[in-house]
Amino acid sequence: MKKPNISMMRILLIITAIFCSTLVFAQNSKEDVRVNQLFNFEWKFKAGDVANAQNSSFNDSDWRKLDLPHDFQFEQPWDKTASRGRGFKAMGVGWYRKTFKAEANWRGKKILLDFEGIMLHGEVWLNGKKIGGTNYGYLGFESDIADMIKYDAVNVVAVRSSTGEIANSRWYTGGGLFRDVHLVVKDSISIARHGIFITTPSISNQNAEVRVQVEVEGIKNKQYELEIIAKIFSPDGKQVAETKALAPKKSQLVAVEVPLPKANITNPQLWSCETPNLYTAEVELVLNGKVIDKLIKRFGIRTVEFSKEFGLKLNGKKVFLKGVANHHDLGAVGAAAHKTSIARMMDQLKAFGFNHIRTSHNPYSESFFDLADEKGILVVDELYDKWGSSVAWAGSAPWNDIWYNNVKEWIKRDRNHPSVIMWSFGNELQFQEERWNFPTSDWGVTTYRIMDVVAKRYDPTRKTTVGMYPARAGGIIRANPDFRIKENIVPPELATVTDVASFNYTWEDYQEYLKHAPNMIIYQSEAVTNELAAPYFGMDRDKMVGLAYWGGIEYWGESQGWPRKGWNYSFFNHSMEPFPQAWLTKSIFTDEPLVHIGVVDSEGEMKMWNDQIVGQKVISSHWNRMEGEKYSLYTYTNAEEVELLVNGKSIGVQKNSMDTKKRNTIYWQNIPYAAGKITAIARKGGKEVARHELETAGKAVALKMETENENWKADGMDLQYVRVYAVDSKGRIVPTATGEVTFDVNGVASIIAVDNGNHSSDDLFDGNKKVLHKGFAMAILRSTQIAGTVKLKVTATGLKGIEKTLTVK
Repeated sequence: MKKPNISMMRILLIITAIFCSTLVFAQNSKEDVRVNQLFNFEWKFKAGDVANAQNSSFNDSDWRKLDLPHDFQFEQPWDKTASRGRGFKAMGVGWYRKTFKAEANWRGKKILLDFEGIMLHGEVWLNGKKIGGTNYGYLGFESDIADMIKYDAVNVVAVRSSTGEIANSRWYTGGGLFRDVHLVVKDSISIARHGIFITTPSISNQNAEVRVQVEVEGIKNKQYELEIIAKIFSPDGKQVAETKALAPKKSQLVAVEVPLPKANITNPQLWSCETPNLYTAEVELVLNGKVIDKLIKRFGIRTVEFSKEFGLKLNGKKVFLKGVANHHDLGAVGAAAHKTSIARMMDQLKAFGFNHIRTSHNPYSESFFDLADEKGILVVDELYDKWGSSVAWAGSAPWNDIWYNNVKEWIKRDRNHPSVIMWSFGNELQFQEERWNFPTSDWGVTTYRIMDVVAKRYDPTRKTTVGMYPARAGGIIRANPDFRIKENIVPPELATVTDVASFNYTWEDYQEYLKHAPNMIIYQSEAVTNELAAPYFGMDRDKMVGLAYWGGIEYWGESQGWPRKGWNYSFFNHSMEPFPQAWLTKSIFTDEPLVHIGVVDSEGEMKMWNDQIVGQKVISSHWNRMEGEKYSLYTYTNAEEVELLVNGKSIGVQKNSMDTKKRNTIYWQNIPYAAGKITAIARKGGKEVARHELETAGKAVALKMETENENWKADGMDLQYVRVYAVDSKGRIVPTATGEVTFDVNGVASIIAVDNGNHSSDDLFDGNKKVLHKGFAMAILRSTQIAGTVKLKVTATGLKGIEKTLTVK
């Protein structure tokens, strides 16, 4: 990989820094309002536990330089002897250090370091003094460093992060500063952390009532004439409303919540999956005619209703959740929360008809929710896996000690996002209460009710839920012979008291459950992929909320056996390339006429996991097979019938079964292979509505390149995904092609990962070389903070290479 011209880049960086600092100074001198600086750049890192690394005088000259977000655990070698649940990676510690200089105009203000999270937990020091940390790394914190910052010397931030012990999680978590860090400078009288709360309690086509609440700090026992002003801007940037109020005087609270008078917006543009319109509230604090703090918050105008009669309505229209429940890692970048990686994941899901993600089993990054708002993804926002401190507890402090502050931070952080439609307090509850170390002897009913009170204190607008382990009332699990006795098919006690009853699997029993608890509003919080379309068609979609397929995207950890590095019973591989089964989900989630051929490579496996049968056949969509062999295959379709042809000769016609367990999945056995074309023609009412064809590819002769990010930004954070395929002389992808691909990059970007979608590979993702897997390889490039061009050259032995010049704006 060629490196950029360093001397020229340094000159450009200096010019850019001067320009940016001039702009910041001009803005601050004009209004003297808050600074919010992305603190992700120019960190140093060292793997392992390093003595005295928190001290300012510590010599870190040999540490590695990097930018955040970063997952240090993902860089460690795969270890067959390590925990398969934790992704065959060893547990460990990583240290980060960063230096910065304080600006003179920061004096007398609050200076905050805001960490969005430290995985799995971490501690932070400034100039050798500990300033804070997080006991539950999926949530952030801020520390006021004003009293210890130096104005006459360089300041040193040091962070120790730990992945914890193996027992702290059941899946791969990653490690380190995996999310954004900010430095915030604001007046001592200011808007508090997550201090804006916007609701829309009354909405019609003609008018939307908007309520803005602002939490102000720094006015305890004071008598300031402090005015709070909120200006509302439409999705196209026009001001459409304004509301204001005076802050209370002599308040005894450290931070006081001030509700502003209602504002009205005429002819509101509603937020929905199809039209994710976003309004903006610009909130100012004005003291003696001067703006002393300003914060901007986006929100959406939409109604969300739940009922046992219709499940879920968005803006008065029935919506059925069609989703995935996945862990937070993002393929080749590990758990590092790159916004571009999240965006491409969401785009691919939407392209296949998905409209929903459950954040299993912890809060995701703030950028995830921003993108869900922008793209129209409905989110069930989840806080924990289990409750209590005994088993699979990710915190470094007892659950009993920190759950309240966790709930507060979580809900205040996410409550303005229109994409969030429900809060979930946890997962796989209702059985083995002795694990929790918070016994209530009622299967968590009391625990839920306590948490519900706290949640509704900070957001009374949304329903709450808890994901149920596939167990019956009384904690009877599937492994118990009594599980299938009819009189025991009774819903878990906890599910009958939650606002929405969330069940992992067990869709066959929902109607029986309703006989015992007819007021339940049912959501299938996890559906198993090996049952294909059955969990969807098996639900009463008119009256139930929806479903989320477990592990719909491959993720690291929870491997079902080496050499697989994680969960792979999925619809998409970890690089977001679709398996054939993804077209099955598209056939059930969309009305678009569709047919897709998937050839069975092997019967795969079936096994018991968390009291649920899981597994998946290995299926691929290509027609480069063995001469003289016969193959079984599937055609996934939402049409009435499919005709299958091999080289123009009809193999027959099959109807689409209406059986819940077979629908949209037509099985063809022992189809003789002949090189050429295999074609599936889908018909409705006798007329062709869709067609899919696989064609035998020839010898690989060249590489084909596809880039994804047309608007690649020079902000130092944006990524460019470059997909490369081996193709024959006619441009057809050759799935059997092998060989090593080399990516050479020259310009204002660097490679941060290379991938090929192989979940069983022992390779890591660094460097600039990758072996083709099923004719595919991929490089992930990260921009610098300089606009310009990137020359990309991709080569492979025996194949015609390809070059492309990309623009970074």
